[in-house]
Amino acid sequence: MGAVAVGGLLHIYALSAGPLIVVQPMGVASLMFALPIAAALHGRRPARKELAGSVGLAGLVLLVPPATRTPDLDGASALGLLAVAALTAFACFAAARRSGAAGRTALLAVAAGVMYGTSATLTRVLVEGPSEHLWFLAVLPFPVMAAMTLLQRAYAIGHFAVAYATLQVTDPVTAVACGALLLGEPLPANAAAAVAAALLAGAGTVVLARTTPLTG
Repeated sequence: MGAVAVGGLLHIYALSAGPLIVVQPMGVASLMFALPIAAALHGRRPARKELAGSVGLAGLVLLVPPATRTPDLDGASALGLLAVAALTAFACFAAARRSGAAGRTALLAVAAGVMYGTSATLTRVLVEGPSEHLWFLAVLPFPVMAAMTLLQRAYAIGHFAVAYATLQVTDPVTAVACGALLLGEPLPANAAAAVAAALLAGAGTVVLARTTPLTG
């Protein structure tokens, strides 16, 4: 919990220093630390294909220019974002109840990623936008707690690599979409590089999804 608290504070500081579409994809790099640690805790070495998959996911970072405008989000847009995120998470949760172990893990992680990306969007506006958005403090705990709960349920199934990799794609994709569509942050100037990074991220997720569960 201490590590989560420190990481959360550093994340908030990063969101106050840089645009959402740069900060949020940086989280992908944590996969290269998480997989070896998780494997060590379960008494095995990380497979080469797991490490290769995590390297592919890291292609998402540093593809976008810095933002040049103050982030702003009116009340109706903020509530609409929360409603869409909640409906998406609920749909994933409902579908997960009818899926196999790996599919259930991925769907719960998608729901968590959407919630985390939404939380990051609100946090970015709260820490760097106009002061009238202080009421975001009252609603932020809901998507944050929902994300944490969904992710822990995904981890509990046993497919750690699937859960973590899916989260590390869904979270930044959600945040980048919100940053571009709602906050007016610039998209990558090099469309070919962005598509290549997305394909690498997808391939990395597929590789990680095919790994043996840690509880095997």
